[in-house]
Amino acid sequence: MRVVAGEKGGLQLKAVPGKQTRPTTDKVKEAIFNMVGPFFADGSCLDLYAGSGGLGIEALSRGIKSCVFVDSQKQAIETIHANLAHTSLQDQSSVYRNDSMRALKALIKREATFSLIFLDPPYAKAEQQLKTGLALISDYDLLQVGGTIVCETGAVTTLPIDIGGLLKVRDELYGDTRISLYERRSSR
Repeated sequence: MRVVAGEKGGLQLKAVPGKQTRPTTDKVKEAIFNMVGPFFADGSCLDLYAGSGGLGIEALSRGIKSCVFVDSQKQAIETIHANLAHTSLQDQSSVYRNDSMRALKALIKREATFSLIFLDPPYAKAEQQLKTGLALISDYDLLQVGGTIVCETGAVTTLPIDIGGLLKVRDELYGDTRISLYERRSSR
């Protein structure tokens, strides 16, 4: 696993030890950023279900100015901290150990907003967690107008075309991985 492109391109990243976390492959990561970027002049990012932090770190390397990383596993949080130290991106990052829904509710209370959100839950629980998470993000305006949400699921998972103010604008298969992109088109 590595940072594919940008300021930190080529740097190796550690994977979370054990089998509870499935890292996004470099091929899928590159495809994701070709769809949403590939580079950014500014913006803020949320990497929910962050695992090793690879997606958020890639966004920072490509020009996103700040990223919030959230994962519920202790080993994942330790790996994110190690990867941020290795890439010297700690000053642009906040890392929280929390359940995804509790983290979203905390971000809502802080009135946080993001231009880019990554949602990559365990494939077995993905459909229900994503529908609930997308509804919260939509209802409480966590995604900025014109912002993008990247949902990574197993190939068999199908998400709705729209959830609240979010519209699915792209849906691609990469082997056993499905990438669905949602955008917030306008304010309510």
